[in-house]
Amino acid sequence: MLLPYLRKKLRLTGTKYGCGGGGCGACTVMISRYNPITKRIRHHPANACLIPICSLYGAAVTTVEGIGSTHTRIHPVQERIAKCHGTQCGFCTPGMVMSIYTLLRNHPEPTLDQLTDALGGNLCRCTGYRPIIDACKTFCKTSGCCQSKEN
Repeated sequence: MLLPYLRKKLRLTGTKYGCGGGGCGACTVMISRYNPITKRIRHHPANACLIPICSLYGAAVTTVEGIGSTHTRIHPVQERIAKCHGTQCGFCTPGMVMSIYTLLRNHPEPTLDQLTDALGGNLCRCTGYRPIIDACKTFCKTSGCCQSKEN
């Protein structure tokens, strides 16, 4: 499976082991594949605990380490979740970040429905989701939220 390979072999520990059954989203990564028919790259969120490595031939895998860090610069998704107090224990945060990041790669100004669908596979036991949703709404074309895109 992809998750133990990422964590043990590559030492990319940002992708978390939560449930091991694809139910919590803590191990979410982005899988990118080129579609020769549409001539576009399509990005999909995926649970690394369920993906056999052999199924990834010809695909690119992006983990939370690949989109930003405190050593380089954090990604706007990470920044906005932090500014909106969308993390407490932080265990679910990498999966949430990757789900939203993948959504934004496919839809730069998502609708609230797309946002809700993107987070549907991610569980958080601490925050009650409101600050996470508020942070993500700042990416929506019409957020209806008190936060602006500059915040």
